[in-house]
Amino acid sequence: MKKFHITLIAFIFVSIVKGYCQHENDSKVILITLDGFRWQELFTGADETLVSNEKYVAQPEHLNKLFWRSSAKERRETLLPFIWNSVSQFGQIHGNRRLNSKMNLTNTHWFSYPGYNEILSGIADDDRINSNDKIPNPNTTVLETVNNTSEYNGHVAAFGSWDVFPYIVNSERSKIPVNAGFDVASGLYLTPNELYLNRIQKNTYCPWSSVRLDVFTHLYALEYMKKEHPNLVYIAFGETDDFAHDGNYEAYLKSAHRTDSFIKELWDFTQNDPFYKDNTTFIITTDHGRGTEPLDTWRSHGRDIKGADEVWLIVFGKHIESLGEVSKSEQIYTNQIAASIAKLLNVQVSKQAQGSAFYFINNP
Repeated sequence: MKKFHITLIAFIFVSIVKGYCQHENDSKVILITLDGFRWQELFTGADETLVSNEKYVAQPEHLNKLFWRSSAKERRETLLPFIWNSVSQFGQIHGNRRLNSKMNLTNTHWFSYPGYNEILSGIADDDRINSNDKIPNPNTTVLETVNNTSEYNGHVAAFGSWDVFPYIVNSERSKIPVNAGFDVASGLYLTPNELYLNRIQKNTYCPWSSVRLDVFTHLYALEYMKKEHPNLVYIAFGETDDFAHDGNYEAYLKSAHRTDSFIKELWDFTQNDPFYKDNTTFIITTDHGRGTEPLDTWRSHGRDIKGADEVWLIVFGKHIESLGEVSKSEQIYTNQIAASIAKLLNVQVSKQAQGSAFYFINNP
């Protein structure tokens, strides 16, 4: 018992000292991605051509009751209530092509690894990043760039549902902790919640062999943020893409709806934690789009799928002016995200990055 008390006191002391030191850094960034989530659902909610289609929905009546409403405004608010009832009031939402707000990929492959590399490194490396194979990323991500500074070293972390993320982030070279796939929380001082998550993840059925359920990614990230207070966190949700590939539109919509609640929980946490409160910027996007015509192409993406390069962006928090849904003509690109994160944290972007920071990111 005495040994336990000494260990606990040491843990509390280290946490306090670590938290105190981190308060010297004002700016924090939370980057979130929803794999393959279409701009069409973001801006108009449930798709009329899919929500009652028995080929893609096992219980159309049930799904219509949950998410179908007469207007696009009502549908999107029902599907993503936090984004459209809250974020739209204090943040910015880009990519509604019906209002001529456009965001596109610059890589030409239009699938996951190239998309994530572009988001994180600011470069479309079409020659070297041309598959989803588990190959360590040769490019330096903004996560690594930030972690290599004396100010932020050890204060960067990544969490992903897909088991390729340790390679995308190149955790071996970058030394950034990445909890992805079916990884469990590790370390000397695990919280009771982390221990419980480790246990239930191992005993929970998942329909895929390389992608875990997003709730585990979310909760592992949230617990880590509570305990370690990193300045830069990347959280990559994956279910929307995998349910779409499965042709399960019901699960796709429900997953997006759950993710909206995850984002709300993360925002609420940051607004009630002294380390993050009023100092945190959220950046949310996707790695690629999906098809729309022919109808079955909603399940797919890639360079042969029309519209799979069409993406979107949500930003809110510190340094973000409240503009709501952007309705002016604009063209922004995914390769600008890395430079924008670097700007928010006052870090020089990697020399290889091609994109410039977004025009709407205010100077820190």
